[in-house]
Amino acid sequence: MAGSAPLPQRPRTGSHDLPVSPELAAFMTEGWAEGTPPADARVAARDVTPARRARLSARFPGERLLVPAGEVKVRSNDCDHRFRPHSAYAWLTGLTGEDQHGHVLVLEPSGPAGGHEAVLYVRPRPVRAAGDDTFYRDRRYGEFWVGRRPDLAEAERLTGVRCVRLDDLGLLPPGRDAASDAPLAAALAELRLVKDRWEIGELQRAVDHTAAGFEDVVRALPRALAHPRGERLVEGVFGLRARLEGNGTGYETIAASGAHACVLHWTRNDGRLDPSELLLLDAGVETDTLYTADVTRTLPLSGRFSPVQRRVHELVLAAQEAGMAALRPGSRFRDFHRACMGVIAEGLADWGVLKDREGDLHRRYTLCSSGHMLGLDVHDCARARAEAYLDGVLEEGQVLTVEPGLYFQPDDGTLPAELRGIGVRVEDDLVVTADGARLMSGALPRVPEAVEEWMGSLLEG
Repeated sequence: MAGSAPLPQRPRTGSHDLPVSPELAAFMTEGWAEGTPPADARVAARDVTPARRARLSARFPGERLLVPAGEVKVRSNDCDHRFRPHSAYAWLTGLTGEDQHGHVLVLEPSGPAGGHEAVLYVRPRPVRAAGDDTFYRDRRYGEFWVGRRPDLAEAERLTGVRCVRLDDLGLLPPGRDAASDAPLAAALAELRLVKDRWEIGELQRAVDHTAAGFEDVVRALPRALAHPRGERLVEGVFGLRARLEGNGTGYETIAASGAHACVLHWTRNDGRLDPSELLLLDAGVETDTLYTADVTRTLPLSGRFSPVQRRVHELVLAAQEAGMAALRPGSRFRDFHRACMGVIAEGLADWGVLKDREGDLHRRYTLCSSGHMLGLDVHDCARARAEAYLDGVLEEGQVLTVEPGLYFQPDDGTLPAELRGIGVRVEDDLVVTADGARLMSGALPRVPEAVEEWMGSLLEG
């Protein structure tokens, strides 16, 4: 209302906003037993993070580098979104917990050779006996509100990095900040293009858990078909697996039935399932170390593909096979997409959908690229320069998806009626090897006959 005073903001601290008496304040400092952390507590990636920091150090000799974990974001009023550290911070420190918001890794110039010392600026656990009341009064950081944080010594044992109080960060001279410095952000992305052996193992774990989640979904299809929002039941079943096995989903699950599958990023997931239609499920489990899978299967909700559904699926699968065959060290990143699209254009021309198999008119029905790098982010290394990624060449150790699709919009008058409203995508995760690529998600069938057999065995069980 014009002229009205602004509404007061609800404070972020306070025990239900009630005052604390001197007697209570004194009482809250007494009688606490100190917990003893395990002597061998350490982050899972501690053995590999020093080499990663050394590679970054070599890119920026003598420069102070700041890599923040990021801050929490408000969902509504005084409720925040669940926090996930920035991928570059997680990659360099191995720290992946929800308690990392606000923390900053600094690579401090050290020595005449242009090297760096890693220093972590963290918010340590308050000392209760010292009268610091934030452990029970601070709603955002307090131990009794959001859980126990390590003290400085514990944080050093976890990471192998010298840790100091976050309050001291303001005393530092300025440096290159990964949150705002484009060359530093690009370097951090490019250094992650090739995965080390430990990372590939984590990605395989993510893929394996994802395969289990797809099996859960198939077993739940009878319930989903009976529910007025069956897509949401599918999303929930997969999400349960993701939370049980890891940090959660690596991205918003796409559970798209019928014509919803023609919407590339359909995450509303509020539709009913129809046994005569297909379900496009695009989902990935993110491990506790924050590596995510990204897999798509398009499933016949009746358990059997109709002839036209099978025809579309087989063309997409043939395109994917051509794309995967193009993966090898030294080939250009864009080669596998071109291979996929060549098959798609040929097939659409054979069907009479396209009059000319040359040119780019097939893009009306494919809409997007056929894959991307995969790792800590589902679209990993996106800040890399084009010459290092999109226009670059593949190297052994890179992990990427191959995911061609056909999306025949329900209102597209250029299509025969039988094709309208069908969306099919088949997506798999692969790691580039010395002489080709290894399929990481091969536990999930892709060929129509194998998909039908797999679904039948799960539903019978």
